[in-house]
Amino acid sequence: MNIDYGFTDIVAERYDAGVRLGEEVAKDMIAVRIGPDFRMVVVGTPSYFAVHPKPAKPQDLTAHRCINIRLPTYGGIYAWEFEKRGRALRVRVEGQLVFNNIALRMNAVLAGLGLAYLPEDQVQPHVADGRLVRVLTDWCPPFSGYHLYYPSRRQVAPAFAVLVDALRYRG
Repeated sequence: MNIDYGFTDIVAERYDAGVRLGEEVAKDMIAVRIGPDFRMVVVGTPSYFAVHPKPAKPQDLTAHRCINIRLPTYGGIYAWEFEKRGRALRVRVEGQLVFNNIALRMNAVLAGLGLAYLPEDQVQPHVADGRLVRVLTDWCPPFSGYHLYYPSRRQVAPAFAVLVDALRYRG
């Protein structure tokens, strides 16, 4: 098992399978959904919004301190992705903090150091207890969740078939 944020060629590297978001699985692979759709959301603390106006549209984020994400799959700093009524938009945000994992971005946003773009399920408990406030909700639609994928030309071993069936999302 290997866990990293890069795109690994599972065939060339001789892995049995990989896990990616549904939209990132190559068309020549068999993809099995292993999780529900999810969404990314923009959050900040009430104390941050006491000093800075809430953004009304994604472009407003350029006037905010944002906690950036560095992902090797995107060649560096990730541009935050939004969509509304079929209109997709990517915004390159600015900020002094750049992290490559969820925990560090979560800690920074909870400390009031700026706005963060995080998975909804990770921030929901903090939104529910009032520690974080969501903004731009109508610009953050759900997208295809995680999928287990493997080559379509591969002979599936019985043990692998059992694993696939156990992981299959049935929600």
